[in-house]
Amino acid sequence: MLSVKIIIVLSVKIIIVVLLGLIVLSLGAGMFSLVKERGESSRTARFLTIRIALSIFTFIFIAIAFYMGWIQPHGVLPPGS
Repeated sequence: MLSVKIIIVLSVKIIIVVLLGLIVLSLGAGMFSLVKERGESSRTARFLTIRIALSIFTFIFIAIAFYMGWIQPHGVLPPGS
């Protein structure tokens, strides 16, 4: 059975991946709206506002997860190499 710590770490990682996916989707929707409507609508600004809000929320969530000890930073190379 998985420990609570492992479940929390996996949940945090899944939430971060989902948020990053939503950021990319919002960016793509804004680009599509910009190309399709040629700037005649406020949809592009709305999509980009959503992307910025999601990015800020993701940054704050990562900071809180780090502070709470749910995620740990690691280097690019393993120790001792």
